[in-house]
Amino acid sequence: MLQQGKGRIAKGRVEAVAALVTAQPGRAHRLMECLWDEDPGVANRAAHALELFTRERLACPIEILNEWKSPLLGLMAEARENKLCWHLALIVPRLTLDAAECRRATEVLRAWAEAGAEDSPVAGSRGGSSIVRTMAMQGMADLTRQHPGLLPEVFDLLRIHGRSGTPAMRARARILLAKLEAAGARGRKPKPVEPGG
Repeated sequence: MLQQGKGRIAKGRVEAVAALVTAQPGRAHRLMECLWDEDPGVANRAAHALELFTRERLACPIEILNEWKSPLLGLMAEARENKLCWHLALIVPRLTLDAAECRRATEVLRAWAEAGAEDSPVAGSRGGSSIVRTMAMQGMADLTRQHPGLLPEVFDLLRIHGRSGTPAMRARARILLAKLEAAGARGRKPKPVEPGG
């Protein structure tokens, strides 16, 4: 099913795959394996389906995700495909991370958020991609739910990119800042902002 799609970033049957895995969670491990497929389109679509499968942060999908914690953190550090990166930026903060793992994820997300076009090691890869940079900011903000000690760093990043980032980054930074500040004023953990808004 993940092989179906015109080109490496085509959506193909991602929603059908996510629905299938949601109905039959035992298939999630096969979906996870597809993140390392040699075909970049398959890996990209697998990441998209996994992001949909874990979006509601229900116990079963997160338990399955946590079984793949170490490989996912490793993949995150090595990923080059834009679509794979932006979905990993949303998926990895859903893992249950200890302080060291959170720092490891944060370092990658910060590098992605601050990447310029000149940082791209491979033609067509994540260097300077506005969506990767935007989702990296989202991922860092989401990590503060587990590790509030990241808030000062995340506030600084959001304020910088809220002024000087791409239009998508500026818009997302404003949304995230407002949510984080409102949650702080209420003394609660911020609710995640989903990719659509």
